[in-house]
Amino acid sequence: MRIIKIKRRTVVEKRYAKSMGVLITQVTYIKKHILGMPFKTLHKYRKTYYGKVKDCRDCVLFV
Repeated sequence: MRIIKIKRRTVVEKRYAKSMGVLITQVTYIKKHILGMPFKTLHKYRKTYYGKVKDCRDCVLFV
């Protein structure tokens, strides 16, 4: 059994940017799991309609 695993998970989220307004997009999280429990988020990104990959820091989570 492996102690450390890297897992990728895609979730649909609402995001908000000043230039675009509310945006519903798929966000992919890459997390490190130790003994099956999530430990740290290594990276999160989203894909645009045109296929470009963008970091999630430019859009904040819409609450």
